[in-house]
Amino acid sequence: MKLFDVYPLYDIEPVKALGSKLWDKDGTEYLDLYGGHAVISIGHTHPHYVKRLTDQLNALGFYSNAVQNSIQEELAAKLGEISNCEDYQLFLCSTGAEANENALKLASFHTGRKKVIAMKQAFHGRTSGAVAATDNPKIVAPFNADHQVVFVPMNDIEALKAELDDQTAAVIIEGMQGVAGIYVPSNDYLQQVSALCREAGALLIMDEVQSGAGRSGKFFAYQHSGIQPDVISLAKGIGNGFPVAMILIAPHIQPWHGMLGTTFGGNHLACAASLAVLEVIEQEKLMENAAELGEWLIAELKAIPQIKEVRGMGLMLGMSFDFPVAELRKNLLFAHKIFTGSAGDKNTMRLLPSLAVSKEELIQFLEALKIELNNLC
Repeated sequence: MKLFDVYPLYDIEPVKALGSKLWDKDGTEYLDLYGGHAVISIGHTHPHYVKRLTDQLNALGFYSNAVQNSIQEELAAKLGEISNCEDYQLFLCSTGAEANENALKLASFHTGRKKVIAMKQAFHGRTSGAVAATDNPKIVAPFNADHQVVFVPMNDIEALKAELDDQTAAVIIEGMQGVAGIYVPSNDYLQQVSALCREAGALLIMDEVQSGAGRSGKFFAYQHSGIQPDVISLAKGIGNGFPVAMILIAPHIQPWHGMLGTTFGGNHLACAASLAVLEVIEQEKLMENAAELGEWLIAELKAIPQIKEVRGMGLMLGMSFDFPVAELRKNLLFAHKIFTGSAGDKNTMRLLPSLAVSKEELIQFLEALKIELNNLC
């Protein structure tokens, strides 16, 4: 049997990792500033993470959601404490797309409506409703195309007002648009959207799949605006490589048995992984590290003349150039052994390192970037 060929692959096979470093099968060392699409939050193979998962696997790896599971309660309490969302409810699943799918379904159940307003350039996943709310027709199959989704430009409040009505179930916005190239909704925009959703009886869903788990310098990126969304989706960094996802649900939304469901969500190993991530974020002050290093790195990047714009917060950054970045990224990878990220905008490079990345590692990147920019320009 062959693999279904949907991924363009670099001819590199990592076989070992620690912190922000990877080693391939030939022993070559790489600096990872992309973290597998913002997944690696506390660093590869963090010893506390490895021990938490190993101990749990030695005890019990999985049972379904048909029985009591106190580690889910432990995770809910810890997440509420660290995220300052203690009054929210928690539903556990396995992927970011699944989280957004359940968020949209929940909004439709709660409001009795079908219409969803999403942002232009949005990415929310590849499953039925999530991909319908993703602004990329190439990955929306005919089967997915019949959802009632309207796209409006982010940060254009008048465009949103024109579409928000009594048929709208939800407005869904990323804490920062990741795949598009790191575009940030303004605090004023989020505050106005939140108020308008309340007036219209629609739910506000904040997709923090990529921007959550401390990456922005706060636990959720939306928290820079002071709003309180109705539903928050979270994945990627909360598992540090283990498939974990969840939605946080405001207390005014009431559940009923069978409303949502999943086989693997909230299993014992997944909860152990997320607890380990939260414990390391707290103990090693990684949100503070993301905020401090992010502020420093933004200033350093803005001082490089070939960079036209720097966007983002904390350790979720996009750099725009006046040329496609594919060759630049390739040179950084093969000449300097540094992983970076691409974006929907071909002139944008993304940085999504571990929240535990060091200043020395970022200086290594800056030096390599300047060399390659001088070579190209």
